[in-house]
Amino acid sequence: MIVATAGHIDHGKTLLVKTLTGVDTDRLPEEKARGISIDLGFAYLPLPTGELIGFVDVPGHERFVRNMLAGVCGIDFALLVIAADDGPMPQTLEHLNILNLLQVNRAVAVITKIDRVDEQRMKEVTREVQSLLSSTALADSPILPVSAVSGVGMGQLRETLVQEALHCRLRSSANQHFRYAIDRTFSIAGSGTVVTGTVFNGKVSTGDKLIISPAGHEIRVRGIQIQGKNATEASAGQRCALNLTGAHLEDLNRGDWVLANEIHHPTQRLAGRVSVLNIETQALKHWTPVHLHLATADVTARVVIRRGEQIAPGSSALVQLKLDKPIGALHGDRFILRDQSATRTLGGGIVLDPFVNAQHRSKQALAAEIAALEKESPQACLEALIALGKPIDMGRFEMLFNLPSSEASLLYTQAHLITLGKEIRTGITHLAFERLLKSIPSCLEGFHKTHPQAAGEETETLRKTLAKELSVEAFATLLRALTDARTIETTGSIARLPAHSTTANSADEILWQRIRPALEEAHFNSLPIKDLAALLKLKEPIVKDFLFRKAKTQEVFRVSDERFYTKSTLAKLAATAQATVAAQASGVFTAAQFRDWTGLGRGLAIEILELLDRLGVTQRIGDTRKMRKDFVPILGPADIPTKPLLTTPRPAQLAPSANKSGQNQRRPNNYYRR
Repeated sequence: MIVATAGHIDHGKTLLVKTLTGVDTDRLPEEKARGISIDLGFAYLPLPTGELIGFVDVPGHERFVRNMLAGVCGIDFALLVIAADDGPMPQTLEHLNILNLLQVNRAVAVITKIDRVDEQRMKEVTREVQSLLSSTALADSPILPVSAVSGVGMGQLRETLVQEALHCRLRSSANQHFRYAIDRTFSIAGSGTVVTGTVFNGKVSTGDKLIISPAGHEIRVRGIQIQGKNATEASAGQRCALNLTGAHLEDLNRGDWVLANEIHHPTQRLAGRVSVLNIETQALKHWTPVHLHLATADVTARVVIRRGEQIAPGSSALVQLKLDKPIGALHGDRFILRDQSATRTLGGGIVLDPFVNAQHRSKQALAAEIAALEKESPQACLEALIALGKPIDMGRFEMLFNLPSSEASLLYTQAHLITLGKEIRTGITHLAFERLLKSIPSCLEGFHKTHPQAAGEETETLRKTLAKELSVEAFATLLRALTDARTIETTGSIARLPAHSTTANSADEILWQRIRPALEEAHFNSLPIKDLAALLKLKEPIVKDFLFRKAKTQEVFRVSDERFYTKSTLAKLAATAQATVAAQASGVFTAAQFRDWTGLGRGLAIEILELLDRLGVTQRIGDTRKMRKDFVPILGPADIPTKPLLTTPRPAQLAPSANKSGQNQRRPNNYYRR
């Protein structure tokens, strides 16, 4: 259990801790000289069980409230100290308000210096303290009169603390990533950099690799000490010192976190609910400059409220806070707001969304999302977010609540969420998933009717039309599911229905009836587009555009930008390739052998083979090829030729020509050397 003192200066907080623990928490020379606490002091009280009560003694002077705030973050219990002779003073009230705003609901009010007053004065002070506590979360706290000098009441106070510690609800450490707020930094000769602070979440062990946030420095835990004794680990709810390697002393400050990499996400804008103290005389307005105290951090910020609205004293509202420098924060963190000059506490609140992004979202949608995060548990928040009908950014949700993926997966299963994407995981309900699987083909069908000559719709346009809240990766997962089921087809950034033809209209059908016979009559010697257009007396651009669109239906295949073959003709060419390889004892064939079997020129023969390679019918191996798969399922049936089309030798292979007299005439030798 971690206990912090609170109360006005010179009311005996430090002496009280010294009497309980034997430790003088005023460690600075200036504190010794002036007789007042300036910075935080620390002490421990061992329990019979072997556990420890850690004390954080805070300064009571109004100038050092900043230090006091760093000390009361992450505590389990408070000692509100009021001197019997003075009674409640200004800092008593401010410290009490701070405890109340931080929702510290377990405490004991200790009336000190009772040896200096009579019984009547004790009754008066007791009534004042009761009145002071009545409107706070500490209304039922016990009030104990003590004297640290004479020892009166100290036994009862010690027993109260021991009983509270025994019944203190342990903080969760097993199912959360490690998070530790730094309140002091120093260097020790032979050890290096050391920090002290409170473990907020999870646990740490020697050797762990962690992050200094918000700076992002990677460090390793070299050693751990609790109450000056070496330890192998520390858990949530404990104070400890960490000996760090990888970070220089000048890189560390009070207000930094030591935490697991999974929750390192500095922010300069957060959303939460802010309550303004009822003792304030003015309402909190939009863009008011404030000091934000969160854990051990103190940063300047601006309050962002809807224009024209304000938060009256004693009331609360959902707001955003725009910070002047980044800090670390998670859902549920408590914070305090003080005025611009840091002399007065204005109010405080709770962080709901530390990673709020107002861009591209309406004010109503943003407010609804933040309100959903006010639920008590991660499960309730998840259900409220799902009820808004928006996809769940799973990585962001897990970071918000400091949930390891295993713990979060259980929540997602209970909520019947389907995960889309890997790098950026998005969760949607089964109902939304099924609805999108139906609406995507339906939308494509409508697009094809409106744009019959388009190859398909851009997938990004489709996403923005049907599911603009989904990330590109998440929507791609949906498209892959539909593609695997052969419900749609995707090529690059284009999606279409499998049955869609860009030439399925009457004008194109008429054009096809003219072009198809011409292509098939050309057989293997397909006409270039220019010659085909001239033959049919059509404009070349019209023929070219038509054939490129027709190629998407695979009724024609593009060998080059100028040559196209019908599916049936290409099937015959594939059959010829099969015949070519069958004629070779090696089981492979060359481009020259295929050229001879087709009767084509070498260049066109190679272009056809490269197309068959792309279709997976043939496979190139060096300068040869083999048949890779049956062409019939891809191109349809075709007869296998029994002999090459070219049955006479090529010109380079001809014997020496004969002269007119029938005599062989050998060319000069230098002819062959040219």
